[in-house]
Amino acid sequence: MATPIILDCDPGTDDAFALLLALASPELEVLAVTVAGGNVGLECTLPNALALVALAEANVPVYAGADRPLLGAFVNETRVHGVDGLGGIGLPAGGAAASGVAADAIRAILRSAPRRVTLVGIAPATNLALALMTEPSLADRAEQIVLMTGAWGEGNATPAAEFNALNDPEALAVLLACGRPVVLVTLNLTAQALCTTERLAVLRRAGTSQCLARLCDIQATVPFGPRFGGTGAALHDPCAVAWLLRPDLFTTRACTVSVDLGPGPCRGRTVIDRWNRWGLPHNATVLETLHGDAFFALLGERLTRLP
Repeated sequence: MATPIILDCDPGTDDAFALLLALASPELEVLAVTVAGGNVGLECTLPNALALVALAEANVPVYAGADRPLLGAFVNETRVHGVDGLGGIGLPAGGAAASGVAADAIRAILRSAPRRVTLVGIAPATNLALALMTEPSLADRAEQIVLMTGAWGEGNATPAAEFNALNDPEALAVLLACGRPVVLVTLNLTAQALCTTERLAVLRRAGTSQCLARLCDIQATVPFGPRFGGTGAALHDPCAVAWLLRPDLFTTRACTVSVDLGPGPCRGRTVIDRWNRWGLPHNATVLETLHGDAFFALLGERLTRLP
């Protein structure tokens, strides 16, 4: 049976790959796409999600969610994603968003689904946290919570913090404490999904899918920063979906994880006890290594299935 998921996103160039990978994979039943601000504002991420779902010709409801974190305001990253979130690659407009708001939709799905639902969060965790904060008993209806967030080393938004964790650390703390299995896809893992010029060219040659072509156009706009010596850009978010499809591509470690909620320069830092120095109960599975070539082969094989 296909694994039922809710995909919470903020498209975003790498979100586009993750969303279409999920829609292209029969192992997953995407019950809903929920959208927050993050990479860019909600006024862009919502139409981006609608356009991507329409491009894939998928019949999946898309819900508008949080335009700000639990505290403060989202900090966007237009230098990477462009002012519209998709690198200025215009997609045909999608349909209308489903009525209601994301947190309500998440709760309704968790209540009514015949079996537990996997929550996949590739955005600031606001929507997921709002759903579980307002009805905590529904956490038991989640099979697992897979989050692209955090790092055990330095961050990418600040020296201390990864982008999603920085944008709503309180929401991340809620999910880490909710009592359900949490899987963390960190920057240390996604660095192994490095989209180089060569890998992008191979993806372009994988098939004639218009979805794949547009994704490659979008990815070609992402700048190669100094973190990887100008050799490529990490495809962060599709790693979370790939974990559900091909866990054999990854190695993992059970860890105790906390997040810095203070106001200083370490706000949003994820403290990941990989060596059990605290001796505390583990609250997360951290993905540590990825077979990069097999990951890109999976992307090419699945995305060519789309229109």
